Amino acid sequence: MELQGSRVWVVGASGVLGGALARGLAAAGARVALAGRDAERTAALAQELGGAPTQVLDAVDVESGRAAAQAAAEALGGLDAVVVATGVVAFGPAAEADDAVVEELFAVNTLGPMSLVRAVLPQLADGGAVVLLSAIVADAPTLQMAEYSASKAALSAWASVLRRELRSRKVAVLDVKPPHVDTGLVDRALAGTPPKLPEGFDQQAVVDAVLAGMRQGAKEVALDPRAGELVLR
Repeated sequence: MELQGSRVWVVGASGVLGGALARGLAAAGARVALAGRDAERTAALAQELGGAPTQVLDAVDVESGRAAAQAAAEALGGLDAVVVATGVVAFGPAAEADDAVVEELFAVNTLGPMSLVRAVLPQLADGGAVVLLSAIVADAPTLQMAEYSASKAALSAWASVLRRELRSRKVAVLDVKPPHVDTGLVDRALAGTPPKLPEGFDQQAVVDAVLAGMRQGAKEVALDPRAGELVLR
């Protein structure tokens, strides 16, 4: 899809990576509407981007999501793409996971994005794009992160089916699977202490890869472990 002049709803814009993606899209000429859980940070980003329309949104609130999708489409005169960059993490042995923590992981990382995409699809133009952030752990489940890995793997599996089902509308579904990026998410874990993680991957490289993937209608952004860089598939 062509980013210049496109209309993109960015959910999770008050987060570090979501905000970076919104900035990248705006710099590429897209018109963006922003939704985030943190009202102050979302408003500050909107001001930075020249007054983008904003919404405060809890990604797991289904009714709120439907209303927000409709509002974003009305604010931009339609939508060409949605970027869902929401997520939480938790750590610890799989056998000791707290059920309430596991439920929240799946609510935020899996069920919330699925619901938001369902809400926005009636507003999305044919030939547009759905961008979902799973993670490298969707393909490489990690010790002490079993439930987080499972929540991201579930989202990735859902995206693969959605992609096939949307072929008739020529809507691309881009599954973004970056390695660990230092966004501060681990410092806000729902539970547990993080295991030793690799050095944070370059955030701008993730943004650049997502924009390239949207332009090319790619299926996936993933790490090439030999080259140590992100590739499109």
